[in-house]
Amino acid sequence: MTSSRSIGGGAFTGAAPIFAALGDRTRLKIVARLCGAGPLSIARLTEGGKVSRQAVTKHLQALERVGLARSSRIGRERLWELKARRLAEARHYLKEISTGWDAAIDRLRAHVELDED
Repeated sequence: MTSSRSIGGGAFTGAAPIFAALGDRTRLKIVARLCGAGPLSIARLTEGGKVSRQAVTKHLQALERVGLARSSRIGRERLWELKARRLAEARHYLKEISTGWDAAIDRLRAHVELDED
């Protein structure tokens, strides 16, 4: 059974900005780094990469606009971290979609098995 938050309805409208932001390869890499290493400065985020500090800053600001990241100043350094609540929302949206797909596959399987009898 599908949730009251149907995929076709407007309940998932809030997910679009999250997934649009995560749809960029560089931003997704930044999110992965922040997930694994915790709060990091832009200098640390650019270490070993091919992306400039300016570009990383713009990507972090895009993540901040959709509520996926936030920064805090400690001395002269600005540390960036992920916002767990928004990541949990993204996970919830994916779970809802997955549940809908599972239900559709179950219906298809039942239909095929009925036709075989």
